[in-house]
Amino acid sequence: MRTVDPLSRRVALAHLPTPLEPMRRLAAHLGMADDALWVKRDDCTGLAAGGNKARKLEYLCEEATVHGADTLVTGGGRQSNHVRMAAAAANKLGLRCTIVLGGAEPSVPSGNLVLDELLAPEMVWAGTLDYYGIEAAIDHATRRLIDEGRRPYAMPIGGASPVGALGYVRAAQELREQHPDVDLVVTADGSGGTHAGLAAGLGNHGRVLGVDVGARPDLDVQVPEKATETARLAGLAEPTGTAQIDHDRFGAGYGEPTDDAREALDLAARLEGLILDPVYSGKAMAGLIAARRDGRIERDTNVVFLHTGGLPALFASSFAEWIKTRPGGN
Repeated sequence: MRTVDPLSRRVALAHLPTPLEPMRRLAAHLGMADDALWVKRDDCTGLAAGGNKARKLEYLCEEATVHGADTLVTGGGRQSNHVRMAAAAANKLGLRCTIVLGGAEPSVPSGNLVLDELLAPEMVWAGTLDYYGIEAAIDHATRRLIDEGRRPYAMPIGGASPVGALGYVRAAQELREQHPDVDLVVTADGSGGTHAGLAAGLGNHGRVLGVDVGARPDLDVQVPEKATETARLAGLAEPTGTAQIDHDRFGAGYGEPTDDAREALDLAARLEGLILDPVYSGKAMAGLIAARRDGRIERDTNVVFLHTGGLPALFASSFAEWIKTRPGGN
């Protein structure tokens, strides 16, 4: 009897494979070899403005349909990329969607919220909650829908379950085909699922550097646990080594702008024409730059920066003045 590949059980939602592009001018600025720095363009996955969540949703939505769900339920912060893309996936598949958002509803939507309004899921504003408070609110919304006679499928913040992380096991395989000699992948760590999937797919925690953006308080526990669970689900060996997470980049907290993220945005834009966001990819690039400057990344290390998307957040009203003000008056 033929064994079914666990990675083949997915709903096609993303434009894959995503491009892998050299960043030679940024590499030169950082004193790296000409062909040592690359960007994996997962901002180009195509679903509702793109981003890394499309890969996770392929597996999560497959499981939802297998279980006969009629509604996707998930949540996140006000500028969550995951809820925007979950709503889009639901629309594409003919499902309903309920999203739980932390904070209070603004009088005028901006950034991701404009797209949320366009995609028109049921939006539940849960008030000021921490990470696990939002998770509890997702559970509450799921139970309400069951009581209403619906068949909901609940997804954690960021789609960060072992099923969702399978998307980045597949991405790791895709990346190795594009660049067999990659030494290190740098990614933003929000809920930790992308990091866990990459570690499972590459087989070694030492080949992934996660940069904590301040969303989840227990990444040091969750990333290795999820990587082990994801590897098992994919039929792979447990990844070796110890998870690498930079906890020094998120500043005053999740979604709060930082000076080193602004430097990262400026360098990427002015040297590579690459647009990063202040919440996720900007802080991840700041982590890459810091690792190069302090010697953790060497001149000839083959590094791939995973661009996780998040462009809509750049248009949030809270970042408008921050972007307009050029550091040093430049």
